[in-house]
Amino acid sequence: MSQVVLVRHAETEWSRDGRHTGRTDIPLTERGREGASGLAERLCGRRFELVLVSPATRARETCELCGLGEQAQVRAELLEWDYGDYEGLTTPEIRVQRPGWLLWRDGCPGGESAADVGARADRVLAELGAAAGEAVATGTAAAEARDTAIFSHGHMLRVLGARWIALGPESGGRLGLSTAAICVLGHERETPVIARWNDTGAEPSTAPPRRV
Repeated sequence: MSQVVLVRHAETEWSRDGRHTGRTDIPLTERGREGASGLAERLCGRRFELVLVSPATRARETCELCGLGEQAQVRAELLEWDYGDYEGLTTPEIRVQRPGWLLWRDGCPGGESAADVGARADRVLAELGAAAGEAVATGTAAAEARDTAIFSHGHMLRVLGARWIALGPESGGRLGLSTAAICVLGHERETPVIARWNDTGAEPSTAPPRRV
């Protein structure tokens, strides 16, 4: 059965420093480019029927370094959470202004709430469902199960993962996700499941992924 492979973009200066990077368009670091190139080897065994990518440079660059740039279709729905007034700030800096602030509960002034991001994720999932239905109708799905790849951002993909398994968008707060990580969404019989999450290709570590 076909799967949806989620790929978080590789390292940027702001992701490295824990700064909220929503609509600020910055490129990968050199280390990020190396990480994205490494992702290509991990994805090379899959054949993707559909490749979707955020318009942001860091996501498109990651996609291109994975060798899927020519196949990719840009979707504005895959942009990162709009952090509004908190763009570029770390969580400790935000909490100086607003003690106890929690992105998943409180959202961002001048930006988006979890529900806003969830609505965008639902539109992406609806497109995937429509594409799967078309494949069944034309008989291509019966011949060969083909995967979808989505290149996007940490918080957006966490919301997408939560919505895949019918949880509220705020439940993405419990799905930590590192840069240059791969996740796999699939099915157990008819039930949507998370088949793999936050796979960086590294040895398991007790350290949690960096949070912003």
